[in-house]
Amino acid sequence: MDAGPKLARLQGRLLMVGFGSVGQAVLPLLLRHLELQPGQVSIISAHEAGREIAAAQGVAFARSPLTDANHEQLLDAQGLLAGDFLLNLSVDVSSLALLRWCEPRGLLYLDTCTEPWPGLYTDASLPPTRRSNYALREQVLAFGREHRGGPTALMTMGANPGLISSFVKQALLELAAGAGLPGGVPAGRCGWAGLARDLGVRVIHVAERDTQVCSCHKRRDEFVNTWSVDGFVSEACQPAELGWGSHERHWPEHAGRHGYGCDAAIYLQRPGAATRVRSWTPLEGPYHGFLITHAEAISIADHLTLRSGDELVYRPTVHYAYHPCDDAVLSLHEFAGRNWRLQSIQRIVRDEIVAGVDELGVLLMGQAGGIYWYGSRLDIARAREMAPHSNATSLQVAAGVLAGVAWALQHPGAGVVEPDELPHDFVLGIARPYLGELLGVRGDWDPLRDRGRLFEEELDPADPWQFRNFLVA
Repeated sequence: MDAGPKLARLQGRLLMVGFGSVGQAVLPLLLRHLELQPGQVSIISAHEAGREIAAAQGVAFARSPLTDANHEQLLDAQGLLAGDFLLNLSVDVSSLALLRWCEPRGLLYLDTCTEPWPGLYTDASLPPTRRSNYALREQVLAFGREHRGGPTALMTMGANPGLISSFVKQALLELAAGAGLPGGVPAGRCGWAGLARDLGVRVIHVAERDTQVCSCHKRRDEFVNTWSVDGFVSEACQPAELGWGSHERHWPEHAGRHGYGCDAAIYLQRPGAATRVRSWTPLEGPYHGFLITHAEAISIADHLTLRSGDELVYRPTVHYAYHPCDDAVLSLHEFAGRNWRLQSIQRIVRDEIVAGVDELGVLLMGQAGGIYWYGSRLDIARAREMAPHSNATSLQVAAGVLAGVAWALQHPGAGVVEPDELPHDFVLGIARPYLGELLGVRGDWDPLRDRGRLFEEELDPADPWQFRNFLVA
């Protein structure tokens, strides 16, 4: 790759844990944009995939699966010192365990998802709240409160969660400019929440439609995806979760509150892969997406909450509405039909993709002037031009990771941080070159618009922004 602008310097070492589709896309970007030599980087992974990619770039690679029993011993053997960086891009490795290992050693940390050890997501003996992203986030935030001012640990910083929080802020600023509200960047989380309230934003979807297609389509007993199969299956089996807005008047069937923590989100007693919602993106138009649990649905709702004492004044409803590539939809359908038992063959597609776009953004609704989608349209051809070993989906995540690593290196003593706390202009300034077309689009869609009714539905035409109107029966 051509040399790019250098964003930050790492004097010590960087250890990458996990080297799947995202890790393989991230590595060239780190070597391009950081003052960092390949000899400073090492990779440990649970799988052999990507060994030749690491070797071609002069980076040490070892297959060393981390477990609850061995992770401290294996990590100690890496010889990391204060100021070094642990970049966690793995699945089924506890983020909290790695945080607890990094903090006393003075190591910087970043991950793209708060993960537990294997088994938690699908342990039906546990109540849904224990298997939720809400619970995982609360544990990490509690750790952060106990270790304020420690080495920077940037949590859940990929595309979504990650970049998507900066998309929300940029969308709010563009809506404010269009509405003639006073300019300037709001101060702190109360400032951003106040802006969202003043604009009248009631609902935020992470609205994503992946249209990438392959020369070799999904076969029977095969799970195909454009990013991690294990990661997608894990979150698809968790309870559906969403930030719960202050405007909501209908309580969803089989919904529950957590009863502790920030109280910004609820869960449904059904997996996200079995819960569909209506949403919209500019290229796709109306579509049915899966309400897959994601950390950003909770953190964005929490950071956009306004209270007066103990009274909730304002909060939008926030959730993911994911339509993956068509082969992944077929894979989910077969997976569910097998009573949630994974297919014997798993395939992550990259080089065999022949066309398609990952359209990933935030859809803001309820404000005057119609809906507003802001995000990235990245097609496979452009992704291949910009970075090797990537597809449109993995490069969007890699762009968020790159921005997060650069910020952490520039702010090494920030403690535990969420993407919502980062300056959005810094994040987008770094990620923008790898996001294809980054734009905002207005529309007039709502969940009841042009909706054919084959049977009676429990709707609220007077207020289309109630969650009940988005949920697919």
